[in-house]
Amino acid sequence: MAWILAVVLFVEAFGVAALNWFLGIVADRQNMSLAGIDPDAMSVSSKVGGVLFGLYFLLCALVALLVAVRDRAPAGLGRILLISVAVVHGLLGAFAWAMLSKAAFAFMVVVLGLVVLLLMTYDRLEGPSDAVPASEGPKDPKDPERPDRDPAPITPPPAPSPS
Repeated sequence: MAWILAVVLFVEAFGVAALNWFLGIVADRQNMSLAGIDPDAMSVSSKVGGVLFGLYFLLCALVALLVAVRDRAPAGLGRILLISVAVVHGLLGAFAWAMLSKAAFAFMVVVLGLVVLLLMTYDRLEGPSDAVPASEGPKDPKDPERPDRDPAPITPPPAPSPS
């Protein structure tokens, strides 16, 4: 599943960068302007924005690829990137529902679902590394291998007084 998400994000990174680059070329060739903004500034900003957004998706795809190769949950910055790309796809899905086609909305929801599924699938609750399962616990209350650990008290502490 992580492999599928990595491929989808790689394709999406290329698609977003190519689409914004194309829009920058169109704005440049037709000398378009929006609210008096310089057409060259619109063209350059569209191209730069497309490249940066494409690199962002590429980095998220790389995180998904590392999760697939290592078969471990993403940690730290990788987890933050995957959460942020899920939020971005949620926002793009809402935009697609309102302004674009239902197919674009469906694609955004599928990618959002893949990201959330990746985050949930690899999210394991791990206890402390020195925890011993109850079935393998020591028979003696004072563990000879760990002299610093005292056994649990036999009687509970006294209840607090009402005053």
